[in-house]
Amino acid sequence: MSEQAIFRVTNHHSDACGTPPAIDDSVPDRYLGYFENEHGEQAIFVYDRARRFGTLSLGDAGWEHSHAVVEGTVAGVALGAVEQAWLAACWKAATGA
Repeated sequence: MSEQAIFRVTNHHSDACGTPPAIDDSVPDRYLGYFENEHGEQAIFVYDRARRFGTLSLGDAGWEHSHAVVEGTVAGVALGAVEQAWLAACWKAATGA
């Protein structure tokens, strides 16, 4: 199996948004999702299937603060309709629910 990267993204947010998470697929049994809206705002969804736990990191909300995702929704963060649709799709892909 090749160790060649198939997807690489750089941080589009200012330094004031903190250090973005370093996400890779070396941890087994995880689903990873990436989103970027028309304004360049970025989000990363990680679902750990073994722990049955999802997190959402958003550049514009401060990269260093991940938010718990429960049943496909996240509390404490205002998401637009497109971001909510993306998160719901990630949840379904990660959990089958």
